[in-house]
Amino acid sequence: MIDQPVADFTLPATGGAHFTLSAHRGRTVVLYFYPKDSTPGCTTEAQQFRDLFPEFAAAGCVVAGVSRDSLRSHENFRAKQELPFALLADADEALCAQFSVIRQKKLYGKEFRGIERSTFVIDGEGMLRREWRGVKVPGHAREVLDYVKTLSKK
Repeated sequence: MIDQPVADFTLPATGGAHFTLSAHRGRTVVLYFYPKDSTPGCTTEAQQFRDLFPEFAAAGCVVAGVSRDSLRSHENFRAKQELPFALLADADEALCAQFSVIRQKKLYGKEFRGIERSTFVIDGEGMLRREWRGVKVPGHAREVLDYVKTLSKK
C-alpha cells in the first residue's frame, strides 16, 4: 500500500548475488515485475530500463527486474540484453505474493496464473511511494524515471 513500509526480503539475483531490500536503505529502489524472460514485451521493457539506466543511477536509484524464471534463465536473458541491473528469481512466488502481482490471465482462450506486469518505487526509508499495475510497455520506463527524479528533489 502506498506510503506504507515494504517488508524486507531477500531473493537470489543474477551475478551470483542475493538482493536484500534493506541493503539498499538510503537509495530509491525500482522493482519491476514481468511475466517471462526473452518474450517480446518483457525484452522491450528490459531494454527500455537498460537504456535509461544511467539516468536512474544518476538519480541514486537501484533497478531490479523480478519474475518467476530460474536464475539460469535470468543470467541468459541478462547477458543477451546486456542488462546493467540485477534480475531476481522469485521461483516460490513469495515476493509476487507480497506485492499481489499474480493474476488469472487468458492467452489464446486458455486461462493460467501469471505475473501482471507491475512496477513499484520504494524510497530510501523503505516506504512504497508509487505503483503501476497492468503496465503497458511503451514509455513506461521513462514514466518511472520521471517519477524517481521527483523523489530525489524532495
